[in-house]
This record gives sequence, C-alpha cells and structure tokens, in this order.
Amino acid sequence: MTYRCLLQMALLLCFSTTALSSSYSLLRFQQRRSAAVCQKLLRQLPSTPQHCLEFRMHFQVPEEMKQAQQFRKEDAVLVMYEMLQQIFGILTRDFSSTGWSETIIEDLLVELYGQMNHLEPIQKEIMQKKNFTMGDTAVLHLKKYYFDLVQYLKSKEDNRCAWTVVRVQILMNFSFLKSLTGYLRD
Repeated sequence: MTYRCLLQMALLLCFSTTALSSSYSLLRFQQRRSAAVCQKLLRQLPSTPQHCLEFRMHFQVPEEMKQAQQFRKEDAVLVMYEMLQQIFGILTRDFSSTGWSETIIEDLLVELYGQMNHLEPIQKEIMQKKNFTMGDTAVLHLKKYYFDLVQYLKSKEDNRCAWTVVRVQILMNFSFLKSLTGYLRD
C-alpha cells in the first residue's frame, strides 16, 4: 500500500487546518460533513457477494451508543474520538483479500485522520480536566466492541466476507457518529 502518500496527505491536512476555536458548533459542522463523506466512501466499496450471508454475525454495540441522549458534549467528544481511532486502526489492517480500492481506503483514512485532528485538542483538554460523566465507561465498552471486530477478522483470516461484515458495522458506526455530533453544542 502507499501509506507514504497517506502520511503526506495527513500531514498536509494537519498543517493546513486552522486552530480549532472552542466553538462546538464549528466542530459539529466539521464532524457531520466528514462523517457523511466517510459513509459515501464506504458505500463505494464493492457490495456483499451472496455467499457471504453465512458470515454475518451479531456484534453487541455498547448500550451507551443506543442511549446517547444521556451524553454531555464532553462525553460525546471522548466517544467520537475513540470510535474514529478504532475505525482508523481497523482500516489499516490488511484488506487485500477484499478487492477494495486502495484509493478509496486512503481517502477514507485521510478523512478519519482529519476528524481525529479536529477532535484531539478538545479531547485532551477534557481528559486533563476530567470533565466527563459517562465518556470513560463508554470508551471502555467501545474498546471491547472494536476488539471483537478485530478478533472476528483474525478468526476469519481477513477474508473478503469477514471484511464485508465489518464494513457494515463501520457504516453503522458512522450513523452513531453523526447522531453524536448533535450533542456538540456551545
């Protein structure tokens, strides 16, 4: 893969973005736009072959994601940042058996990196001040959920059908991410 190109694009994105103000409204706008771009890119990847239906698996999405209305904006930032990091980590695995376009994956990784770059200063500030209520518990549950996804890929030896199942999970995660952005209010 051409991760060197990805690194160059990520660095360019990092240096070209302006310093994020403390405006959660701007962050909300940036995150919603970027999540929509990520969903569009994921949908461009080849669809599920019929024989992959037997690979479907039910992954237990953390309860906090289903009850996100209880999140404060600080909790939402922590959860969003963790989700983006985990998705980024999954998509940097070997997906060569999928037939997916490296260009689409690279574009997706750059978009994810940009989202994390926007969230990181606020995430660090929240962690330093310990200004969260449910975020730390939700993050622990998310880590378990993503660990299960990675273990599933490993158990299926990163085959195409397993990646298709994980792709569906990641698409669903972007729906959660979009809903979480609603809690980023000034």
